[in-house]
Amino acid sequence: MKRILLMRHFGMALLLGALAGGITGGVVTLYKLLAKQVIHLSEQGYHHLQEQPLWLLPAAIGLLGLSFLLVAVYRRTTNLQGGGIPTAIGVLRGALPFRWLRNAIGILTLSLTTFLVGVPLGNEGPSVQLGTALGQGATTLLGRRGKPWGRYGMTGGACAGFATATGAPLSGVLFAVEEAHHKVSPLLLTVATAAVGVARLVSDLLAPVLGVPSTLFPAMNLPALTAKDVWIPLLVGVVMGGFAVLFLSFYRSLACLTQRKLARVPDAYKIFTVLLLTLVVGTLSYSCISTGHELMLSLFDGKTALSLLLILLLARTALTAGANVTSLTGGIFLPILAIGATLSAVMASVTGSLGLDPAYIPVILVLGITATIAGMMKMPLTAVAFAVEALSGASLILPILLVVALSYGLTELCGAESINDRVLERRLETARKGRTAKTEETTVTVQAGAFAEGKEIRDIFWPNGLFVLEVDKSRALGGKTLHAGDKLHVRYVTYNEPRLWQELTALVGEQTVTVTN
Repeated sequence: MKRILLMRHFGMALLLGALAGGITGGVVTLYKLLAKQVIHLSEQGYHHLQEQPLWLLPAAIGLLGLSFLLVAVYRRTTNLQGGGIPTAIGVLRGALPFRWLRNAIGILTLSLTTFLVGVPLGNEGPSVQLGTALGQGATTLLGRRGKPWGRYGMTGGACAGFATATGAPLSGVLFAVEEAHHKVSPLLLTVATAAVGVARLVSDLLAPVLGVPSTLFPAMNLPALTAKDVWIPLLVGVVMGGFAVLFLSFYRSLACLTQRKLARVPDAYKIFTVLLLTLVVGTLSYSCISTGHELMLSLFDGKTALSLLLILLLARTALTAGANVTSLTGGIFLPILAIGATLSAVMASVTGSLGLDPAYIPVILVLGITATIAGMMKMPLTAVAFAVEALSGASLILPILLVVALSYGLTELCGAESINDRVLERRLETARKGRTAKTEETTVTVQAGAFAEGKEIRDIFWPNGLFVLEVDKSRALGGKTLHAGDKLHVRYVTYNEPRLWQELTALVGEQTVTVTN
């Protein structure tokens, strides 16, 4: 009986993962094509403004109207605000409610709008949120039995979205483990790997036809570092770790300024300020705005002047933080990498003037981008995988591990919080404002045929804020597998008790419960 249940569970996980991954891989690849065309149109528009500056005033008036329109949309669908990855994480953890079709359409439309304006936000965050929505949509195709599988489907879609956007499948799987759920389970890995594998297959088939790259960076032949070159990863790790602490502190201060001291300023004016600054800076230099992808690729040749690099670093840091603080729709992953790449290019320029072989410039950039993921986003395992997969870093394993350890370690020592966690906390604070959390304890019984039957506690995505304190086994079978009749002593902290009970009974079966505390 146990083997039959396991076969059913993993069969469903494979089916759902493949379904979510296939749909997400196709849609996100099409989305990348649209984003590419819109970004190209944006660049042409800014070149026109450089030649015809009289159009700046009409453009500014248009951005003012857009700011009010965005605020109206955000008030109706709050999940469309800010970075796509933090929102997706909140949804995957069950902390944020989600309507998949509305969010899929909204994230496509609004992110393309910010790309057209040139706001320094990327397409990888919307790709993850889009995958989350499509993953939930995939579970609806399974009918009633797909309801308790909702967060599994969303997880598979999110991983597939990340992998398709970045061209890094292993990093996509690690995203589920390291960032989304902070846990490892066989069922979770099954859904994630199936989704990412099928998404990568679909993307590889569609990308050449549509003319979009399936990877973020071209393959590179990086020189290996010897023992005498150990100072390079040491320097990069310390500098990037220190900069991560400064950036995260700056972001936190900017968020406090906009939320508290400028609380009475209408949101539309805050958004307009960022859009207007983007317009002005972009007219001066398009490299200072947009996603930063093309900028990163151009930095690998090491020919950008140091003075221009410093201007790019300051401008992109301010605009990227401002765009995210004002909750404009778009991803922060790629723009953060662009900031890290720019600072790495500064280091490469300085060390090059001191006699460093120019052949090591790409190595410094690869190590710097890797350290940025580990430090600013607090994803060390994903950083290592991304460096090997997307940045051709297979020959630099030891230096990569060293910069990841240094950058991540410095941010931990300084108590710096991941930018994704910080954004998610702000979203939750806004959503829970004026509401009181309810804390209770009770006992529920696993019903025959329920979703939880035959699974281990670690394999189940319990409602957000609920913890299983103790399991009273109905039979002397031992082991960690849940069986019909097992009693679960649970404690929960929730802002929406009816929703929590709806999710819980979908897992353990319908029943009447009595609150004990």
